[in-house]
Amino acid sequence: MDFNLAGVHWLSDLLLCTQPLPVPTIPTERQFYEENKPFTCLDGSSTIPFDRVNDDYCDCRDGSDEPGTAACPNGSFHCTNAGFRPTFIPSSRINDGICDCCDTTDEYNSGATCQNTCREMGRKERESLQIMAEITKEGFLLKQQLIHEAKRGQEDKQGKLTELQGSKKGLEEKVEALRTVKETAEDPEKEAKERHLKAWEEQKELIRMEKDKTRMAEAFLELDDDADGYVSVAELQSHLELDPDSDGSLSETETQGLLGGADKVDTSTFETVWSGIKDKYLSEVSQGQSEPPAPVETPQEEESRDFVSDHDSDHYPEDYAGEEDVEDDEEDDHEEEEEEEEKVPPTVQTPEKREDDEVSMPPYDTETQSLIDAAQKARDDFDEAERALREVDDQMKNLEKEIGFDFGPSAEFAYLYSQCYELSTSEYIYRLCPFNRVSQKPKFGGSETNLGLWGQWAGPEDNLYSVMKYDHGQGCWQGPNRSTTVKLTCGKETVVTSTSEPSRCEYLMEFTTPAVCQEPASLDEVLHGHTEL
Repeated sequence: MDFNLAGVHWLSDLLLCTQPLPVPTIPTERQFYEENKPFTCLDGSSTIPFDRVNDDYCDCRDGSDEPGTAACPNGSFHCTNAGFRPTFIPSSRINDGICDCCDTTDEYNSGATCQNTCREMGRKERESLQIMAEITKEGFLLKQQLIHEAKRGQEDKQGKLTELQGSKKGLEEKVEALRTVKETAEDPEKEAKERHLKAWEEQKELIRMEKDKTRMAEAFLELDDDADGYVSVAELQSHLELDPDSDGSLSETETQGLLGGADKVDTSTFETVWSGIKDKYLSEVSQGQSEPPAPVETPQEEESRDFVSDHDSDHYPEDYAGEEDVEDDEEDDHEEEEEEEEKVPPTVQTPEKREDDEVSMPPYDTETQSLIDAAQKARDDFDEAERALREVDDQMKNLEKEIGFDFGPSAEFAYLYSQCYELSTSEYIYRLCPFNRVSQKPKFGGSETNLGLWGQWAGPEDNLYSVMKYDHGQGCWQGPNRSTTVKLTCGKETVVTSTSEPSRCEYLMEFTTPAVCQEPASLDEVLHGHTEL
C-alpha cells in the first residue's frame, strides 16, 4: 500500500537536526510525523526511531519513512507547486538532476539548476480554463435551445402522428368501399369480355374453316392433274412430304392408305382425306415460290468457262499473268461479289404459318367498352386510395421510430437525426450520420466502405451519452466487421474533429456538439481545489 507523503526541502538540515522535521503538506498526514517520538510506518509494518526518517535508507515497506529521499522505490514525493497544481512523483525522481516539480523542490540536493515555473503555468492554465468555461457556457446555452426545439418538435411529431392515425382510419374505410366498387364493376366487365372473346373465337373458327375449305379446293385442283374430277394414287404419290414413315419414298400402298384404301377419290370424299394430310401438304405453288431461282450466267462467266475448257491450264503457268490481268481479276471478283449479294432471294413465308394468326381481334362494342372503362376507373380509384394508405403507414412508422428513439435525457440529441457530418483527410472523406451509419470513401475515387451501423449509447454509467457505438460494418479481409466508436465532447459547433484507427478495423471519431455541454460552474468553482493559483 503506497502513501503520498510531503517532500523535504533540506535533507541535510534534517540529518543534522538543526531544524524541525519538514512534514507532509497534506494536512491529514502531518500528525504522523512528530520529531521527538518514534515513527510508525503508515502501513503499520514497523516502528523506528525518528532520526531514521529521511536518512536515505528505506526502513518501511510502504516507503513512508523516506518522504524526501529516493531510497524507497515505491515511495512518493509531494510537489507543493504553489501557484499551480500540487502533484505527486515517484521517489526515484528525487535529486535525479531533472526538474519534475515546477517549484523545484524535488531537486533540493542534486545541484541541478531549476527555475520555479509554477506561477507561469498557473497563469496559462487559468487562461485555458477561462476559454473552456466560455465554450461550456455558450454550448450549454445552445443545448437549452436544442432541448426547447426538441420538445416542440416532439409535440409536433406527436400531433402529426395523431393526425395521421385519424387519416389512416378514414383511408382504410375508403379503400374497403372502393374495393367493393371495383369488384362490383369487374364482374360485368369480365362477363362482357368473355362474351366478346367467345364470339371472336367462334368467328375465327368460321374464318379458319372457310380458309381450310378454300385451301382444300385449291389442293384438289392441284392434285387432279388430268382434271377428271378425281385425285388418284398416282397423282398424290408425287407429294413425298406426305410419306407416313418418312423413309423418303411414298409407295402405292402408303398412298392408298392416305386415300382411305381407294384408288381415287372425288371432291366429297377428298374432305375426309384432306383432314389427314393438310398439316403436311405443301402447295405446289408454295413449293415453286420457296425454290431459289436458278443462277443466271453472265457473258463474262460463259467466256471464262469456255476459255478454261478449250485450253488446258497447264499451258499457262502462274507467273504468266501480268499485273493488269491480276487487277482485272480482282475487279471482276469484286463485281461478282456484289452481284451475288444482289441475287440473295427474299425471305419466303413458310406454308406452315397460319394466316389467321396475324388477324387482330376486333374492337369491343360500345356496351362492352363502357363496362371496361367503368371497371378501369374503379381500379384506378382503388389503387390511388391504397397507395395513399401505404404512404400514411410509412409516415406513421417513421414518426413512431423517431419518437421512440433515445435522443438523450431531454432529447437534446434529436437535432442530429437525419443529419450527416463529414471530415476530409488527405486520403479519405469520413461521413458520420448519427443514429444511422458511419462510412469512409477514398478522396480520389473508389467505392464507399461501411464503418458501422448505429448500435447504442456506450458511455460509462455516469456519462452514458458521451459515447456512440456503431457496429456490423463491412467485413475486413480475414478480420472482423468494421466498427466505430464516436466520442462526444462539448463544443459550440457540431463537427467531426478527428478520426483514427487505434486497432485493426476499429475506428475512433471525435465529435463536438453542444448537446453534451453541462451547466457550467463559476470560474472559482472550476478552479476549486487549486487555491494556490
